[in-house]
Amino acid sequence: MELIDNLLQILEQWFNRFATIEGGIQLLTVIGCGTLAAVSHKKWQLFITRLLGDLEKQDFIQFLLRGSNRIAFPMSMLLYLIATRFIIEQFGISVAVLNVFTPLLLSMAAIKFTIYVLRTGFSPSPALKAWEGFISLSVWGIVALHLIGWLPDVIQALDDLAISFGDSRLSLLSILQLLLAVVFFVVMASWLTRLIEKQASRSPHINASMQVMLTKISKFSLYGLAILFALKSVGIDLTAFAVFSGAIGVGIGFGLQRIFSNFISGFILLFDRSIRPGDVISIGDRFGWVQSLHARYVVVKDRDGVETLIPNENLITSEVTNWSYSDRAVRTRIPVQISYDDDPEFAMNLLIEATNDKPRILKSPEPAARLLGFGDNGIDLELRIWINDPEEGVANVVSDVNLSIWKSFKEHNISIPFPQRDVRIVSEDNK
Repeated sequence: MELIDNLLQILEQWFNRFATIEGGIQLLTVIGCGTLAAVSHKKWQLFITRLLGDLEKQDFIQFLLRGSNRIAFPMSMLLYLIATRFIIEQFGISVAVLNVFTPLLLSMAAIKFTIYVLRTGFSPSPALKAWEGFISLSVWGIVALHLIGWLPDVIQALDDLAISFGDSRLSLLSILQLLLAVVFFVVMASWLTRLIEKQASRSPHINASMQVMLTKISKFSLYGLAILFALKSVGIDLTAFAVFSGAIGVGIGFGLQRIFSNFISGFILLFDRSIRPGDVISIGDRFGWVQSLHARYVVVKDRDGVETLIPNENLITSEVTNWSYSDRAVRTRIPVQISYDDDPEFAMNLLIEATNDKPRILKSPEPAARLLGFGDNGIDLELRIWINDPEEGVANVVSDVNLSIWKSFKEHNISIPFPQRDVRIVSEDNK
C-alpha cells in the first residue's frame, strides 16, 4: 500500500503542475509541437521516399536518409519546443515542464538511431526488423522513467506483484527480466547463426548438404544455449525443471511423435546426403527440384512454380526417384511411328538430325534412334536423347524435338500413321 501511495503522490504532483495556467500553456505547447512534428515527419518521409528512388546504388546516402527518417519526429519536435520555449520565456512564463522533454526527445532520437544502426549492421531476420519500433519504444520508456525519477518506484511495484510457490517466488519483474534476457540471447544466437550460414555459403569446400546441416546444428545449439543462458542470467535454478522432465517426455512421446520423426528424418537426409538442395526428384506424382531443406519438411518446386512442402519422413519411408543423385545426365525417350510405306532407316537418320540444333541435348552420350517393333498401324521407332539439366524441364525439350521431327517428316514426305479400320458390311443375300 505504501508503494501505491507513493505512485499516486507522484501522479498528483504532475497533475497539479498542469492544473495551473502556466502548466496548461506548457501542456498545449507540447501537444502542438508534437502535432507539428508528426506532420513534419510525414512530409520528410514522403520526400526521402521519392529521393531514394533516384539513389539506388548509393548505399551510404540511402543509409543516412533512412536513419534520418528514424529521428525525424523527436528532432523536429525538439526544435519546435526550443523555439516555442524561447517565445514563452519572453512573457515570463515558467518552462520547467518543457525542460523535462529536452533530454527525453534527445534520448529517443539517440536510441532509435542506435537500434537502426545495430539492426542494419547485424542483418537480422525480417521479424526483428518488424519489431524495431517496439524495441526502440521499450528502451526509451525505461530511459524516460529514469530521467523523470520514476524507475525505482516502477521496479519496486513490479517486484511486489509476486506469487509464492513454496520456497520459490515469481514476480512480474522476474518475468519481464526473463523475457528481456530471452530476447537478447535469442537475437544474438540468430545473428551468430546467420553469420555462420553466410560464411558456410561462401566456402568452396562445403557442399550444399553440409551447409544446411551446419546451419541446422548451429541454429538449434545456439538457440538452446541462448535459452539456458537467459534462465541462468535471471537466477532461475535449472534443477527446478527436473520435476517436469517425466511429463514432458511422455508428451513428446505421444503428442509430438510425428514432429520429432520428421525432425530426425531431416538430419538423416543431411547425413546420408541422399537429398540435396538443387536435386531433381520425383515422389508420387510430384516432380520438381529441391529448393531447401528444413527441420520438418523439404521444399520441392515444380515447373509450374508451385512449391510443395514434403515432410521429411515421407522422403525416408517412401520411394523417391532422384534424377541427379550421382549423375545429372538424364535420358529421355521420344516414341515415333511411321507408315509401312516409308523407309525406317531414312526416318531414323531424320530423327538424329532433329537433335542437332538443340543446345540442351548432349553430344556425349550421343542421341540414338531405335526400331522397336512393328505395330498395328505402323513401324514403331524411338529417339533417345540425354540432357544434364533436368531442373530446366524435360517436356520442353521433348516438345522442341517433336516439332523438328514433324517439320522434317513433312519435308521428306514421311507420313505418321493413324489408326485405320476396315469395316465389312454383310448383306442379307450372303447369309
